[in-house]
Amino acid sequence: MHISELVNKRALQRARRLWLHYGVFWLGAIATGLIAVFYAKLIDIGYDTFLRYAARYWWLPLPVTPAIGALGVWLTRRYFPGSEGSGIPQVIATLHDRGDLAPRLLSIRILVGKILVSFLSILGGFTIGREGPTIHVGAALMFNLRRFYPHRFRAIRGIELERRLALAGAAAGLSAAFNAPLAGVVFAIEELTRSFEQRTSGVLITAIIFAGVVSLGLQGNYTYFGTIKVGSHFPDLLAVAVVLIGAASGVAGGVFCWLLLNTKRWMPASVSAWRSSRPVAFGAACGLVVAVIGVVSGGHTFGSGYAEARALLEGRAQLGVAYPVLKMASMVGSYLPGAPGGLFAPSLAIGAGIGNALHLLFGQMQLPMLIALGMVGYLAAVTQSPITAFVIVIEMIDGHALVISLMATALIASQISKLFAPALYEALSERYSRPHVAQDAASDAEASDRSSDGLPGRS
Repeated sequence: MHISELVNKRALQRARRLWLHYGVFWLGAIATGLIAVFYAKLIDIGYDTFLRYAARYWWLPLPVTPAIGALGVWLTRRYFPGSEGSGIPQVIATLHDRGDLAPRLLSIRILVGKILVSFLSILGGFTIGREGPTIHVGAALMFNLRRFYPHRFRAIRGIELERRLALAGAAAGLSAAFNAPLAGVVFAIEELTRSFEQRTSGVLITAIIFAGVVSLGLQGNYTYFGTIKVGSHFPDLLAVAVVLIGAASGVAGGVFCWLLLNTKRWMPASVSAWRSSRPVAFGAACGLVVAVIGVVSGGHTFGSGYAEARALLEGRAQLGVAYPVLKMASMVGSYLPGAPGGLFAPSLAIGAGIGNALHLLFGQMQLPMLIALGMVGYLAAVTQSPITAFVIVIEMIDGHALVISLMATALIASQISKLFAPALYEALSERYSRPHVAQDAASDAEASDRSSDGLPGRS
């Protein structure tokens, strides 16, 4: 063999190894970024459509939202079982499973159903976000790229390869959804795996970067809720505000988690039985509750709450002290039926409402400062992942002098939330790992059992 042929052969082997170790991850990250941008635009179109018909006919959500609620539940249970909720519990379950759950919970069918049904839900004004579903979609997309590997390579790497793909896709999804690369890294460490292997870190970070670059190129250099400007001067009562907002948001977030995880303990037995036997009708009833709350609140509780939170930050909205309570009630009603939808954006909106309400007590403090504290507090309370919540909010702030206050608020709220309920995502992920759930999630009887036990994945 000539030297040139030997060099070419070695170069091809090296290129092939690089492709197997990095190329597929990069390809998936780019695809995740593209889908995240498409999904964001689709959700925006759906909510703009809802706002137009709700503004023209204030009563129209009363029949439309229940109808879409029923349709969403029927589609999810009939065609897309496993796509319910935000999808983060499903991703956690697959990362800690022996490999049996991933083909079912991270399939292309789930990816399509996640996008389709959540789009229908936002058309009806349900209180859902797109960030959690984007994480699920990213994990599903990357997981299915395992087919690009040779069969022999897959046989050797097996579950480890599939987990790395799903983890990278989930982190890239969060990065693209919030345009927050650092949050993607922290989320993968704190929430999804609770560890960070050295051999995984480089691939994970590059996948996040690629997804972030795609989102950045298509949507521009934006911050999710705009820039929260805080000055360098802090009032004397800042420490008191941190403790009070941390406590209030911790209690509110803990109650929200408790309500979702303990439906049998607060829901009347007759309603619980009806929910189990007639899930589609129950979805319509929840849609009616969401519609009534939305109409009573003047439309402010519809949708993810992104517009309201941003308007508060920019001083364009006047929301009353009841807003966070009504928004949380609408949020519970949106997740009880079990249709796809996330909780990140609604949680940030509720946190913004808490900060806005407490401005009555701390009138001398900047409103954006209180809103930032409320955002980080409530998100940390719901997810019980204070570092992730802190990083997501800090990447929206122009004024890093508030860093310590945000960290303290997140930690206080997270610890108080634990007094009410365990970590929501982990608790829901465990239900997917139960033997009776894993055997046949698609059957109607199984779905009814899950319904009566809190509907796993409804976060």
